Amino acid sequence: MLLDGRLTLKRGLASGLTLALCCGLLASCASQKKRPRADLAASKVTNIGVNGYLWRASLDTVSFMPLLQTDSNGGIIITDWYINPSAQNERMKLTVTILDQDLRADALRVAASRQTLQNGQWIDAPVQAATTQKLEEIILTRARDLRRRAINGG
Repeated sequence: MLLDGRLTLKRGLASGLTLALCCGLLASCASQKKRPRADLAASKVTNIGVNGYLWRASLDTVSFMPLLQTDSNGGIIITDWYINPSAQNERMKLTVTILDQDLRADALRVAASRQTLQNGQWIDAPVQAATTQKLEEIILTRARDLRRRAINGG
């Protein structure tokens, strides 16, 4: 009889522990669902293949250049050659690639090509790394501003 009581007690404790663990897991799942999703949703809002804020900011930033190709699902913007009116012997071409649906710095890559006019021919010239970094910063800042406005309602 005593042995039966101990087995019943052990089974009762095991069932109780199992029930407590299950309740704890369910409670943790429920608390995750109650987290505010506004920030996550706002940073990942997209109706296209890539982050909508990065896409809009990229288009805004390179809007002064003629566009050669855009693909919102693939996240690619390629400009045609642009000649700055104040530097007629130099031209630039950009490729902006958006790599993710999240609004993050590593979700954006800008590549630039530069040519200079020498003896009537366009010759490839180096692009300073600071140039592409500055463009990335401008796009990211613009994307964050767009996101802030969307969250604040205007």
